[in-house]
Parts: sequence; structure tokens; C-alpha cells
Amino acid sequence: MSTKTKKSGTPRKPRTPKMSKSAARAEGAAETDRLRKAALAEINDRLDGTASEANPTKAKGEKTPKTPKAPKPAKEPKPKRVSALDAAAQVLAASEVPMRAKEMIAAMEAKGLWTSPGGKTPEATLYAAIIREIAAKGIAARFKKHERGVFVAGKGA
Repeated sequence: MSTKTKKSGTPRKPRTPKMSKSAARAEGAAETDRLRKAALAEINDRLDGTASEANPTKAKGEKTPKTPKAPKPAKEPKPKRVSALDAAAQVLAASEVPMRAKEMIAAMEAKGLWTSPGGKTPEATLYAAIIREIAAKGIAARFKKHERGVFVAGKGA
């Protein structure tokens, strides 16, 4: 067979004889079967824990096992912040006189139990929280309403 050049000047590849479709299918099936058996053998070797002796180098797509990292040292837990409601209960339990929410806020800040994180009306928030606790817990609440806007320590304190 001669290799003629195309109009562009590059030589043509020699033609291979065509095979029938059934022969091509049979050849492709044989190749697929061979590859399937090789893959199954490799999988079985990996499951057994033995590396294949035929190919001792790293196969394509195979990753080297990573070494486990050393565990990080445990951080010391931060002391839990006291809530305004808990601090108010402590202040009222220590106080002998009934207090308003604004007075409780001032006493908590003076003792260093709690400081406002920047809210504009912490006394209103504290008042609402005290009222909610009284409504939810009833007699077991840490607070007791003395008169309008004034609280004393309850039985739960």
C-alpha cells in the first residue's frame, strides 16, 4: 500500500483491513472480560490486604494512606456567664429590702455579677424576665412581687 499525501501535504496513514461487526464485538467483549477479571483480582487483593506483585508501583488513582493526626489538647472550658436573671436572684437573696429592676441592675454591676452587653434598657428586660418566671413557676419562683415594680426573694431562691 502506498501512502499518498493529502492536498495539505501531510502523509496519510496506511489503512488497516476492516473487520466485520460481529468480529469487532467479539474482540471488544474479550477485552472487556479481561479488564473485568483484572479489576476483580485487584479488589480481592486489596480486601485480603496483599499488594499485587505484578505491579508494585502505585496504581493510577490509588492514594497512600494518611497518618492519623495527633489529637488536639482539650481547651479549658470557659466559665459560664451568669445570666441577668440568675444575678438578680443572688442580689435579691442577699438584700434585706425589696428592690426595683433598675436598683437590681445597679447592684449587679457594682458587685461584678453581671454587666449589660450594651443594651439600652436592661432593666426592662430584667423586669420582663422576672414577670415571666413568676408566671411560669408560680410559688416555686425565685422572685416574689412585693408591690408594683418591686420584688423580693421568693421561696425558690
